[in-house]
Amino acid sequence: MKDNFSRQSNDYAKFRPHYPAELFDFLMPLIPEHKVAWDVATGNGQVANVLADHFEEVKATDISANQLKQAIQKKNIIYSVESAEQSSFANSTFDLITIAQAIHWFQFDAFYREVRRTLKPNGIIAVIGYPLFTINNEIDEIILHFYSETLRNCWDPERKYLDEMYSTIPFPFPEIKTPDFSMSYEWTLDELTGFLNTWSAVQHYINRYEKNPVEAVRKELETAWKEDEKKKVSFPVILRVGKNI
Repeated sequence: MKDNFSRQSNDYAKFRPHYPAELFDFLMPLIPEHKVAWDVATGNGQVANVLADHFEEVKATDISANQLKQAIQKKNIIYSVESAEQSSFANSTFDLITIAQAIHWFQFDAFYREVRRTLKPNGIIAVIGYPLFTINNEIDEIILHFYSETLRNCWDPERKYLDEMYSTIPFPFPEIKTPDFSMSYEWTLDELTGFLNTWSAVQHYINRYEKNPVEAVRKELETAWKEDEKKKVSFPVILRVGKNI
């Protein structure tokens, strides 16, 4: 797995969106026992934080120590620096394994072997994510140009899996049909640009060209967005759920 987020770990903790409660309300009845969960590539621990209210213990791992320094702390969450593809956990440990906005970075075959090894029989794997957001036609056009043209050569090839709504990732588990979920926020322009700064492609652009492309796109957005104004920002949620049989 690539570590594309250590550098902006503070912004990641502040500006990344949180998944809707309805998603977890759907997941929990599918899980036979609620003893131990593993949140893989936990980042700042936002999913682990929710799981901690439903499980006796949550193991939350990431390859970025900087990300884990920003993570939400609870008594029953145990954080550790580990890779998704080769963990230290014993066989048949987990009732649930979650991966949020990260599986596109993994070596699929190696990770799924680890899932089969560490997930209990009939345990659940849940892959969560979100693609590009929408606001309104005028702003969406500016953002799409920024995403597709300005950052064209800065996205890692793995990004395509999110653009394809994770429909093209390997998923070698009997799949459970899921409802549609979405996330909506009332954001200021500062909050939106804070989120844009967490994009891996923005960091690649900065490394390559030694300037931040978000500064230019913010000037464009200012023509359609007053500084303290809040606008509705909507994300569709991707969810694929499987059972370990």
